[in-house]
Amino acid sequence: MLDIWLDADSGSNQPQYRQLYDEIRNRITNGSIADGSRLPSVRALQAALQLSKTPIETAYQMLVAEGYAVSKPRSGLFAIAPRAGTIPDAGKQKHGRAGLYPDIPLSERQFREGVLQPPKAFRIDFNTVGVDAALFPLRAWKKALHDTLEHEFLNHSGYGDPQGEYELRAILAEYLGQSRGVVCSPEQIVVGVGMAGSLKVILSLLDPIAIAAIEEPGFRTVRDVFLAAGTVVEPIPVGELGIRLEGLAESKADIVYVTPSHQFPTGAVMPYGERLRLLEWARERGAYIIEDDYDGEFRYRGKPIPSMQSLDPEGRVIYVGTFSKAFAPAFRMNYMVIPEALLPRLGAIGHLLSVPSRMDQLAMRTFIEQGHWYRHIRRMRNAYRRKHQRLSQLLQEHFGDAIAVSGGSAGLHIGVTVRTERSAAELMELAADGGVRVYDYARTWMGSIPGMGEATVYLGFGDLSEEELALGVSLLREAWGGAIARGN
Repeated sequence: MLDIWLDADSGSNQPQYRQLYDEIRNRITNGSIADGSRLPSVRALQAALQLSKTPIETAYQMLVAEGYAVSKPRSGLFAIAPRAGTIPDAGKQKHGRAGLYPDIPLSERQFREGVLQPPKAFRIDFNTVGVDAALFPLRAWKKALHDTLEHEFLNHSGYGDPQGEYELRAILAEYLGQSRGVVCSPEQIVVGVGMAGSLKVILSLLDPIAIAAIEEPGFRTVRDVFLAAGTVVEPIPVGELGIRLEGLAESKADIVYVTPSHQFPTGAVMPYGERLRLLEWARERGAYIIEDDYDGEFRYRGKPIPSMQSLDPEGRVIYVGTFSKAFAPAFRMNYMVIPEALLPRLGAIGHLLSVPSRMDQLAMRTFIEQGHWYRHIRRMRNAYRRKHQRLSQLLQEHFGDAIAVSGGSAGLHIGVTVRTERSAAELMELAADGGVRVYDYARTWMGSIPGMGEATVYLGFGDLSEEELALGVSLLREAWGGAIARGN
């Protein structure tokens, strides 16, 4: 085993996980831990260093999050030595499997060779975060923006309210009440520029947060923000009903992040009863729930389930929504609803708030006021429902019972579990060789990935036409033909 140790007499006032992280990172950087070396298991380090499991796991999580290590299923954790031009300073890297921006995938081989090779050309990209730009209401938005600039710029040319324009917050409160059952006043809404920024505000409001629970698998950005803030992260497995509440009850978390309306990436929808149980956990624990309703507008089967915030009389839910899925990611505009009990603290951290352009905010208010938003949502929902149905039909026609589709009741992507001896990573490579890009979301797991015998990949359909969907599935059938066992 590699000789990793901590100096108990160093007098450092850093927590143990930080000391261990610094020790391993420095040794990877200076070459005393060679590139590609397998790091000791958590259990081995526990025995060698006489530490509890938590600081070791936290240190390893930070190494992975900042690009100094990569987790390989069923194999362990391996060091990645930074090289010139490939891995920048810690916390700033933008590339690679272990980077902070997982939607820019590069293979581990590209890292190891120390160069950034040109990506493969894809005929079809089943992008799970893409939206249909052709459906964007350009004319209506241009008019709303033009009217805002012409009539309101002189009175709104300063910095504005750090919490967001009151006019937009007022109409958002009305919209959220109608569409998601969210009960709030404009004063409770904070407009922001993305989930990472909203999480930082939440952590400041609730400081100190010692332990945060997250979905396993789940949004990597959320995990990285918690870790960067020095918060211990406990991953809780996700099942068919969403996050497993038994695992959450056994944790020591004082906050939990969930995506109950369409769990990312599995697509699980948390039923009404489970939501009530989760709210009861928060009440008894005195904890908070971050409800990320990132694509709540798009549900294709069954009746919409109310937001958790609408079921919460105790003020334990912090609701977060976004315009990215329904409008366009380029606008970088989201919002959250803060429980009333936390509002007195909001003024003290006003300097940490970051809002989009005032003109964009006011234009969005006008866009919603004039009814364009509601018409746009109906149009998008109908278009995505057709695409979802078409993709499901194509997969059934080409693969039959050789696959199982999951997460198909909402959102802009589906999971496809393939009956094969190949891994999800191998299926991705085969698809890439055939000109198709699919996603395995291995990076959404914090620890080892259970159930790897079931190869699951994810296919998005938001920014593809029905013709492109047909071509993509046909190419996948050709690429995977020799790797799957098709039943009758």
